[in-house]
Amino acid sequence: MTTDLLAPYRWLQGPDGSPQNPLGDIYCVSFFRELDPVEVLRRFGSKEASGREMTFRELDEEVFEFVEETGGGQGGGYVGVVKVGTWSVAIELWGWCATSWETATMLSRGCEMVAVGRHDYAEDSFFYAVDGTVVTNFIPSWPCDRHGSDANRLNELMRAVGLPPQEPEDDAKGEEVWDDLSEHGLARVFALAARITGVSLTPNLLDGPLLVSAIDEGLS
Repeated sequence: MTTDLLAPYRWLQGPDGSPQNPLGDIYCVSFFRELDPVEVLRRFGSKEASGREMTFRELDEEVFEFVEETGGGQGGGYVGVVKVGTWSVAIELWGWCATSWETATMLSRGCEMVAVGRHDYAEDSFFYAVDGTVVTNFIPSWPCDRHGSDANRLNELMRAVGLPPQEPEDDAKGEEVWDDLSEHGLARVFALAARITGVSLTPNLLDGPLLVSAIDEGLS
């Protein structure tokens, strides 16, 4: 009997409008070690004392209204956070703040942060940052091209989830890797995030209340 490593994360690759993927085709999910949700909101620029408790549907409606008003160029305007064990998980619908190099350094000060972004009209991305420094960053479709202060730190974990850290030796193998990661790269980086954080991003994480606040427009 074989186990599909990517089964828990395939829903995150679903097309926009799919009932299996309520996050859509543009979103960012970031994980913060040993920060509570209120502190995470503060780092995103919240001007509210403690955020507002919302369902995922309510967050989605707030984001829809913001995108309608702004045309989408400023992201989704809101972030929702839920605590899972020792990590806080931040969800940006139609957003990408945590996967900007400058913002990742700010968000990760004094903590460990993992961020995964999906953007079907630009490129997906993965960030691992510690205490204000981006340790490694790459796009899921070509993980051999990495940047950061210690870009090889996660190599062993990357191999374990099917993200080859070295460029293939020949063109045929390169095409095989490209085909696989073009289809499964996003699921593989969420599997990598789970290896780092111990948090598997399953749909039931969206069932409970989220602590929500507007994102400072300077981070968009």
